[in-house]
Amino acid sequence: MGSLLFSPLALRGLTIPNRAVVPPLCQYSAQEGMANDWHLVQLGRFAVGGFGLVFTEVVSVLRDGRITHGDLGLWSDEHIAPLRRIADFIRAQGAVPAMQLGHAGRKGSMQRPWEGNGPLGPEQFAKGEGTWDIVSAVAKPLAEGHLTPAALDAAGMARIRDAFASAARRARAAGYEAIEVHCAHGYLLHQFLSPISNTRNDGFGGDLAGRMRFPLDVIRAVREAWPEDRPVFVRISAVDGMEGGWTMEDSLAFAAAMKPLGVDVVDCSSGGIGGSATGSKRVPRGYGFQVPYAAQIRREVGLATMAVGLIIGPHQAEAVLAEGEADLIAVGREAMANPNWALMARGVLEPGSTEDVYACWPPQHGWWLEKRAAVMQALGTPPD
Repeated sequence: MGSLLFSPLALRGLTIPNRAVVPPLCQYSAQEGMANDWHLVQLGRFAVGGFGLVFTEVVSVLRDGRITHGDLGLWSDEHIAPLRRIADFIRAQGAVPAMQLGHAGRKGSMQRPWEGNGPLGPEQFAKGEGTWDIVSAVAKPLAEGHLTPAALDAAGMARIRDAFASAARRARAAGYEAIEVHCAHGYLLHQFLSPISNTRNDGFGGDLAGRMRFPLDVIRAVREAWPEDRPVFVRISAVDGMEGGWTMEDSLAFAAAMKPLGVDVVDCSSGGIGGSATGSKRVPRGYGFQVPYAAQIRREVGLATMAVGLIIGPHQAEAVLAEGEADLIAVGREAMANPNWALMARGVLEPGSTEDVYACWPPQHGWWLEKRAAVMQALGTPPD
């Protein structure tokens, strides 16, 4: 009997071969937004490793919308060809290439995390990596010592909305089959959603409807720019995990507002609105700690969801699907540690003969590993 994790999922005109997903994993390794060999190897290994859906890291829709100098970008047609190379390779392995689009907002003009995870400083300036002007819902910095963003006006919001739509069209030209709008982790669209970061008193702030207005405008523009027969995902931080912040009730309302716009999947993460460039630790961690968010949106709004967050075991992932808590399972850092996670999970969930186990592996690996497995079985318990 087959497993749920390795059953296909149809979304509009796209069939994803299995439910194991690699979510966006920032590498901060581009130059002027251009994808390179690092990105090809980083993403290609997950497709080789059996994942059904492989997302790029967040791709900035504008040069001044990057988090760091190392972010991928899609603000010009010149960015298409390097990204197409990656999509073509992912597809050739039988997986589906997907892309996340985003804008950093006040989390822009930052160091790469391993350089300090703060504002750009002397080390970056010495390499010719200067600062750029950043924007947000209001002129409030991320934290003390960070750049103060300019509050976006109507023209600035229109520019960013149109940039998302243009980037979506370029993503399709590059061969990507699914698109995700990044509304999570404290980046620009989340900055509009959260009452912590959005204290505007015009039509784009104030109550929940006002705070959702600009993100919904962006989602609408992306849906209109994206092919009707291909799915749109939206990643949210289901809760801020901070007093006075975005709540699960807000997420339910936001998901309900997205649904008539043609959003197909809500990708349920959490946190990130305050503190550092890459996230907030205010939401308590535990294995599968964000699964309840995906389950509640799926149950109460009737949208497909993707669960993410310390889902590391095959049986754990299978149980989430079996209990109807999500439709897709995102495995991020665990996939970094083991890019063959999906292939190995299939062997656990759908055990069979050695030949059966390795039949789903690429033959360049499976043929050799099948022979190795037979030798190891004959030898018995291996040494430590």
